[in-house]
Formats: sequence, C-alpha cells, structure tokens
Amino acid sequence: MEILKPLSDFFKAIENDYRISITHIGIYVALLQFRVDKGFVNPIQAYRYEIMDIAKISSPKTYYKCMRELNEYGYIKYESTRKRNQGSTIYFPYSLSDLEVKFPK
Repeated sequence: MEILKPLSDFFKAIENDYRISITHIGIYVALLQFRVDKGFVNPIQAYRYEIMDIAKISSPKTYYKCMRELNEYGYIKYESTRKRNQGSTIYFPYSLSDLEVKFPK
C-alpha cells in the first residue's frame, strides 16, 4: 500500500516530537487526503477552506499556526499566497526518515 507510506512515515517521524499536537496531525492527514483526491500529485495547491473542512477545523488562526509550524519543523513545505483566486502550494517531502527532509524541485 504505497499510498499509506507517507502517513506511516509521518507517524514514525512525530513519535518523539513533543511539538506536534492532535491539530497538527489532523491537518497533515487532511493534506494527505486532499493529495490522494488530486491523484497523489506533489505539490498540491489548496485553499485554506478546503483543508479546514477535511480536518474539521473552524479557526483560520489555528490553521495558519499549524501550517506554519509543520513547515518550520520540516514535515511540509508551505508556500502561502495572498491571491484570492489561487491556492497555497504545499510540497510533501520524499522521505521523513530522521527528518532529513528532501522536497521535490
């Protein structure tokens, strides 16, 4: 099950990461689901409301905080956009092993 590998890798990577909360996990899983729905492409372009709906998060402030932190911690690469007609770009690393994160170009 190649589709489950990114999820499994994520859970292994966060096993000892005290900074990760249930909200981070919910958003990451929502991002993976969105990615699967789009044909498992990398990167994805998504609007905030699309991910918030999947993750069952109602606060934009919480969403932006968790996305920023997932980016800072190296679990994703998040490029926010201020354009209303364009979604933000989210890159997934090729591997989360030992957080030696390598992103697609």
